[in-house]
Amino acid sequence: MAKNKLNKNWLHDHINDPYVKLAQKEGYRARAAYKLKEIDEEERLIKPGQVIVDLGCTPGSWCQYVRNKLAGAEGGGIHGTIIGLDILPMDPIADVHYIQGDFREDEPVRQLEAVLDGRKADLVLSDMAPNLSGVAIADAARVEYLIDLAIDFAQLHMKPGGSLLVKCFNGTGYNELVHKFRAEFKTVMSKKPKASRDKSSEIFLLGKILKNPRS
Repeated sequence: MAKNKLNKNWLHDHINDPYVKLAQKEGYRARAAYKLKEIDEEERLIKPGQVIVDLGCTPGSWCQYVRNKLAGAEGGGIHGTIIGLDILPMDPIADVHYIQGDFREDEPVRQLEAVLDGRKADLVLSDMAPNLSGVAIADAARVEYLIDLAIDFAQLHMKPGGSLLVKCFNGTGYNELVHKFRAEFKTVMSKKPKASRDKSSEIFLLGKILKNPRS
């Protein structure tokens, strides 16, 4: 009974969520687009001509937002390059290079490097999150692992002056993640956009200017 009540409460909150309604109205696949929008508007992360990689991009609302920001090229294209990676399938988005697979494996990396064509990313985004178990220590380890993957990816594929934005959770292990970011980036800040639900411990870490890029 408790689980059914929880599901009904979630469904009620979801249906009445202003960001869900706005996403439906504006054509975004998920309300998560507005989290990136707020952070981008505060920090001016997304600029014409950039190479932007979205890790864990499915269902694609972040790619949609980035695409809208880079739109305006002659012929209806975009000023820049957008690459989305995920192990899950994603419906196509105009002007987005989507690569399905695990970016730790050779074939997705080969496809990525073919699109990059010798370039490095200006911005790496990661909305990746593990399936949380409710066991604080185990969940913290899962979150840290995904953030380690995002940092490793940035060190390999991002420009030294680039930025990395990742999702994490404010709880067990959060301070360690902040220390880890400070070891890798010259500027680090945390962001809690309004579109993040109040009940959620979700928070975003933004790192600017890599200290130790790897070629």
